[in-house]
Amino acid sequence: MSKTLSVNAGSSSLKWQLYEMPEEKVIAKGMFERIGLKDSIVTVKFNGEKEEKIYDVHNHVEAVEHLLADFKRLNILSDLTEITGVGHRVVAGGELFKKSTLVTPEVLQQVKDLSSLAPLHNPANAQGIEAFMKLLPDATSVVVFDTAFHTTMPEKAFRYPLPNKYYDEFQVRKYGAHGTSHMYVAQEAAKLLGKPIEETKIITCHIGNGASITAVKGGKSVDTSMGFTPLGGIMMGTRSGDLDPSVFPYLMAHDSSLKTAQDVVDMMNKQSGLTGISELSSDMRDIRDARKEGNPKAMLAFDMYCDRIQKYIGQYLAVLNGADAIVFTAGIGENAEYMREGVLEGLSWFGIDLDKEKNSTYGTVEISKENSRVKVFVIPTDEELVIARDVEALKK
Repeated sequence: MSKTLSVNAGSSSLKWQLYEMPEEKVIAKGMFERIGLKDSIVTVKFNGEKEEKIYDVHNHVEAVEHLLADFKRLNILSDLTEITGVGHRVVAGGELFKKSTLVTPEVLQQVKDLSSLAPLHNPANAQGIEAFMKLLPDATSVVVFDTAFHTTMPEKAFRYPLPNKYYDEFQVRKYGAHGTSHMYVAQEAAKLLGKPIEETKIITCHIGNGASITAVKGGKSVDTSMGFTPLGGIMMGTRSGDLDPSVFPYLMAHDSSLKTAQDVVDMMNKQSGLTGISELSSDMRDIRDARKEGNPKAMLAFDMYCDRIQKYIGQYLAVLNGADAIVFTAGIGENAEYMREGVLEGLSWFGIDLDKEKNSTYGTVEISKENSRVKVFVIPTDEELVIARDVEALKK
């Protein structure tokens, strides 16, 4: 039986699952958290046991090397050649890629060339692809694009109100991200609602270090918060999210350290969001702890974070003309009940009635009260399963 490895690399994480295919049986899974930060957290779950270690993982290449070494050390695999397929989540496919595809030298170069659309992700994705292809040269490598799910957005949603030539000549438009996650949890939410997905209106909130919110109508993305790059949308771990573009030239004129437009973009990608406001960390757990201690900057960062999520949910209630359900997923969305409460308590007018007791539980759960007009679910995302299925479909 063949084994497929699904790799989901975020800006500061690498989540993986090893499957026995085509049975879709999970053999082992794990995650690297806080990549590039001190005290990275490395978790492996195998045979009903969990191993967690803390050490510094400086980049995604190191994470790949540690992962494959762990497969041998923990006897998860007797030989790495047992892995016949590797699927890679890639954030930006631009207008080049509308579906998953086999990795070729040309495709790998295109992933790198599209880095301007996802500067925190595509370079890390490309490094991971290269590392796996070097260490697992006989495995089928497949790229699965975050942007593919959002290709169903209508033009009125994905176009920017700029002169037409910037779209016609340079493809400047909204692309979105986290597509496999939004697609998966929307499908699962439809099951919980007991309705065909074609008849549903769902707002999916993928809230991790990177975060996006999507309006899903009939199982298709009709609008999403991230834009031309993952910098757009809501406030994130290190990213600013939406702001007035006039801030760019103003900052360059007044801050001598910002000499080029790229300097400003880098600052907004890597030094903003929770990090910039709290001056502590990009990790919501650190913000939570500091907030409990009364740290005013952490409190402001948290309040701003919830505020931006509320505003996008409000927008998409308008876009969809109401919703059957709101779904929270990804690292913060699944685990930070205090964040969900902070967001939802400001949306009660729309018929969203939070059950605080249910909200304190984990796993797939409805956290709204029975009479809530809009249902609210927490659904653990499974992008890795979506990736594994696409790998299986493209294996020779």
